[in-house]
Amino acid sequence: MTTTTFAVLVPLLPFLGAAAGLLLGRTAPGFVRPLAVLPTLAAAVLAVLVAVRQGGGKAIDAATQLTPTGSVPIDLALHVDGFAALVAVLVGVVATCVQVYSTGYLREDPRYPSYAALVSLFTAAMLLVVYSGDLMVLLVGWEVMGICSYFLVGHYWETPEARSASLKAFLVTKLGDVPFLIGLFALAVDAGTFRITGVLGAVATGGLDHPTPIALLLLAGVAGKSAQFPLHTWLPDAMAGPTPVSALIHAATMVAAGIYFTARLLPVFAASAAAMTVLAVMAAITMVGSALAALAQDDIKRVLAYSTIGQLGYMAGALAVGDRGAAVFHLLSHAAFKALLFLAAGAVIHAAGTNSLTAMSRMSGLARRVPDAYWTTTVALLALAAIPPFAGFFSKEAVLVAAEHTALGDRTVAPAGAGWTVLVAGLLTALLTAAYALRLWLRAFRGRGAEAPDHGRQPIAMTSVLWVLAVPSLGFGLTVRHLPDWFDGHELAPTLVTAVLGTGLAVAGAAVTYAVWRTLAVRALTAPAAAAVPTPHVAHPDADAGLVEAEALHLPHPAEDPADPGRALLGPLHRPAADGFHLDAVYRAAFVRPVLAAASLVRFLDREVVDTYVRGAAGSAKGLGWLVRRAQTGNVQTYLSALLAGSVVLAIAAVALANAVAGA
Repeated sequence: MTTTTFAVLVPLLPFLGAAAGLLLGRTAPGFVRPLAVLPTLAAAVLAVLVAVRQGGGKAIDAATQLTPTGSVPIDLALHVDGFAALVAVLVGVVATCVQVYSTGYLREDPRYPSYAALVSLFTAAMLLVVYSGDLMVLLVGWEVMGICSYFLVGHYWETPEARSASLKAFLVTKLGDVPFLIGLFALAVDAGTFRITGVLGAVATGGLDHPTPIALLLLAGVAGKSAQFPLHTWLPDAMAGPTPVSALIHAATMVAAGIYFTARLLPVFAASAAAMTVLAVMAAITMVGSALAALAQDDIKRVLAYSTIGQLGYMAGALAVGDRGAAVFHLLSHAAFKALLFLAAGAVIHAAGTNSLTAMSRMSGLARRVPDAYWTTTVALLALAAIPPFAGFFSKEAVLVAAEHTALGDRTVAPAGAGWTVLVAGLLTALLTAAYALRLWLRAFRGRGAEAPDHGRQPIAMTSVLWVLAVPSLGFGLTVRHLPDWFDGHELAPTLVTAVLGTGLAVAGAAVTYAVWRTLAVRALTAPAAAAVPTPHVAHPDADAGLVEAEALHLPHPAEDPADPGRALLGPLHRPAADGFHLDAVYRAAFVRPVLAAASLVRFLDREVVDTYVRGAAGSAKGLGWLVRRAQTGNVQTYLSALLAGSVVLAIAAVALANAVAGA
């Protein structure tokens, strides 16, 4: 079979698995798990074969016209370069791990068949985005992922948190997709084609007449899909879905789509210095803001969600300085350790037997009860904190090196100001990342909360996946230097300056966090045992769905946990950071309330004005009918009298009119 055939089968197999799973989910439940795992596994294997055959060399292109449009044609096209080949392998491997993990995590869930089918469809949509050579076909996969995320985040639809989170994720991403669609059409009009190769050719020859408006419109969609400021607010709330879904969204699909799209069309963005500057500022705000927010969260999954936002900011920062190799490198390494972190968190939740035990202030004894999750989480957090020789160190250093070269003028793809912005924000975020990573580890595995009931050892399907993902989290960075052909032909090696600065700041952040935690822990041990007294309910942004359960266990309110180093480190910033710097409140004031007020006005006008006219017209017709009905008495004398009276009136009126005309 040809490489093109393999590439076509990669997204097709999960799609067929999803269709078969939906059809057979009720009639043949025994086939659900094989249909969930095997097609995705086969797609991952084929993606590896495509990557090996592509070899980082010349891109594989194939196309057939999908439909004639009369102007710009739409083609069913493949464009598989080194980046596409690697990202497809990433998607296939992570999706397979999630499907295998889910067979144990959701084995008692009655909605597992539909869940598994949606995960397969999600995977197929992302693979379509990765391999597509036509922007309109890419848009299909882009939007299908939005629909799948809506259903998967709302999997536990009986809870209000899941319903509101799924709706929020859908609407916020659509807010970015509208200008994104306009930008795609404007790009196709300027380039004369939807084909990616044609667009890149037009950019190379200076064929784009409006690069800045097009790039800015496309960035709106990227910000929504990849959770960049200011459209990142949907991602922390998406934690209401099953934890394996969080791993899939945060590691391999959805949020990776925007970064990958920007990397594939980077010359379009690089044609506008203004767009690159906007991207750099957006990435810097996202990195620093999300790291501060992560340091204030009590929910372990929300910490990881804000962490994802920050790491996506690193990728966007690499793109802002014109280095898509560094961006994709960090995308690949981040996918491994972030999927591992979420799945390990799922193991913790599964051990507790409830989906609500995610507050770190309520965790205790986990290192002993879930050793697999403990050790693999340690590996993943070291990679997240960019400690050598873990994968995150090499990929994060690649981003910092790219920013350094741009800031010093060694590269002129982007303005030097963009390079300095990304470099300073990246170093500050390295400090904060190590701080919240160690805080999570200390509070989750060395915490003093009340132990939840132990529901036994985790299924082998879950623990084996954790160790599989721990391998690339540890060793992927060491192997990438042997794959320069897949990364635009240049090595992504760290330099002494950025390595010392980045690692030094990470160690400093971790050391300060540990010192503060140690001090607070000693103080809590020597303080009077006030935690045994139930605390009254206090509304706070940190309150989660399990707050009532926490109070029943006589635990302190998460916001008042005396052993939380995040409160001491952030000081007055803790409360706004815990609430995401009140950005949701800003959106409510700026968008939600005006829309609701406009809707109320429209409802009032429809009810009191439009309906009044409608009711008036109906009442007039009804009254006229009543008069006509009253006139129909059936008495011939009445009819003749009315006819005679009418004739007399008409005659008098005619005579009066004739006299008036004669007098005139």
